[in-house]
Amino acid sequence: MKAEQVVVVTGASGGVGRAVAQAFGARHAKVALLARGVKGLGAAAGEVRRNGGTPLEIPVDVSDFAQVDAAASRAKAELGPIDVWVNVAFTSVFAPFAEIRPEEFRRVTEVTYLGYVHGTMAALNRMRPRDRGTVVQVGSALAYRGIPLQSAYCGAKHAIQGFNEALRCELLHERSGVHVTMVQLPAVNTPQFSWVLSRLPRQAQPVPPIYQPEVAARAVLHAADHPERREYWVGASTVATLMANAVAPGLLDRYLVRTGYDAQQTDQPRSRRQPANLWAPADGPHGHDYGAHGAFDERSLAASPQAWASRHHALVAALGAAAGAAAVLMRMRSRHPA
Repeated sequence: MKAEQVVVVTGASGGVGRAVAQAFGARHAKVALLARGVKGLGAAAGEVRRNGGTPLEIPVDVSDFAQVDAAASRAKAELGPIDVWVNVAFTSVFAPFAEIRPEEFRRVTEVTYLGYVHGTMAALNRMRPRDRGTVVQVGSALAYRGIPLQSAYCGAKHAIQGFNEALRCELLHERSGVHVTMVQLPAVNTPQFSWVLSRLPRQAQPVPPIYQPEVAARAVLHAADHPERREYWVGASTVATLMANAVAPGLLDRYLVRTGYDAQQTDQPRSRRQPANLWAPADGPHGHDYGAHGAFDERSLAASPQAWASRHHALVAALGAAAGAAAVLMRMRSRHPA
């Protein structure tokens, strides 16, 4: 690992993006932090610096390609050639589809889907001439499986999945030295549940089991180091959801009809004073820094055995084969004692 890797992270002011920036900072990387929220960006830069990295704050709305492209140019000029670009930035609306306005749906799509497209375009424009670099798309189990109350977000994540698969095939066809990979996440304890526009009667929450953003960050860094794999799944719940959807999507529909509404809300009524970051950042000049973690620390898991197994699948397969061989030998010895 080179000492001064140059990394760009979108959505770096909070949640998973913030945790990813912190983790790259701990590697002494040069990290360009892209987000709208100036309070969050400033705090994230301080964390990267304290961790030993070199931060560069760039306020950006990823729905605007010109802003993203200018940010990429600035990152390259001030930090050096970009080695890794991590797309994380998103926004959403928690509401039944019938209660989402057309302009809100469009805004979610422009930030969450086109923001990834814009980031990937800006990154590839600078990586392809060097024939090296990695783009990591931070996805979700919802890239494969839509759930009620999150139609705009699910649609955007599905779009990212299709776009990334098509691009990956093109890069492989070209035998490019540039790689794209995707990390599919489970429910994560991020501030989104406190700042995303919500029309739910009760406070929104991640569907348990909930993981801390550092679990996601470790997976993203591993994907950046090993981008030849097309994607990584994080969390046993992600694996279970994707497998169930592949085998019995109709049954999963009916399961979500019964559980999908309550599982995404706490027992507490939604505060009428909750901010909404759809059009303006909640951590802007008149807001405050929300950090990497959301409001569910007491219920969140700090590790994922499944994620570890996914990162070390060759070792797991070897151990599984060894265990199987040992079991066969034990049975043979029991039948033919010495």
